Amino acid sequence: MKSAQDLVAEAKASVVEVPLEQAESAVTAADVLIDVREGNEFREGHLAGAVNIPRGLLEFILSTDEALQDRSRSVVLYCKSSGRAALAAKTMQEMGYLHVSSIEGGFDAWKNAGKPVARPQEPDFG
Repeated sequence: MKSAQDLVAEAKASVVEVPLEQAESAVTAADVLIDVREGNEFREGHLAGAVNIPRGLLEFILSTDEALQDRSRSVVLYCKSSGRAALAAKTMQEMGYLHVSSIEGGFDAWKNAGKPVARPQEPDFG
């Protein structure tokens, strides 16, 4: 029986992981940047311009959102440490997306390298 780690290792062997040193240029060049973490993780900080589509909803949203139907668009994915993003990238490839990659080390590596982190604006009720 396979473990989660086995599935992640298999996914990483079949998808493109962008090294952290090249992540900013990959994000800039991407047509779509998807954060596959949960909503509460996204609200704590994310990459600017990212769309939050939690891993558990990815296939369903990709199948129903007209804006994400073009399978030739360049997509970069990330999660906390890269496991969920690798699984998501593999799934997207299986769904026919042609240019999908994930960020090696995920959001944690990005943040620890001192790269910019966006946070949602809190409403000012004052």
